[in-house]
Amino acid sequence: MLTAKTRFETENASRYLQQLCKHFAHKVSVEFDETTGRAELPPGPATLTADTGGLDIAVTGPDADGLKRAKYIVEDHLLRFAFREEPKALDWTI
Repeated sequence: MLTAKTRFETENASRYLQQLCKHFAHKVSVEFDETTGRAELPPGPATLTADTGGLDIAVTGPDADGLKRAKYIVEDHLLRFAFREEPKALDWTI
């Protein structure tokens, strides 16, 4: 499995974590509270951790294509949910 990580700087990290997890729960298994979340995305699990300054995200995939898909799923939804903050594309590290 490959893993990619990023951080989205925001004062609304807990809100976005919960919003993402509630949204993903319509299709996949999810566990979350106010500061941590895990969604069993099709390519591999995504883990989310919120603090007062931002949202840390880690996604996994079985290969490069799966990792790319997992990153897209999380980033696309987060950027749409955070549109009021006029977010930029996330900077992922592998």
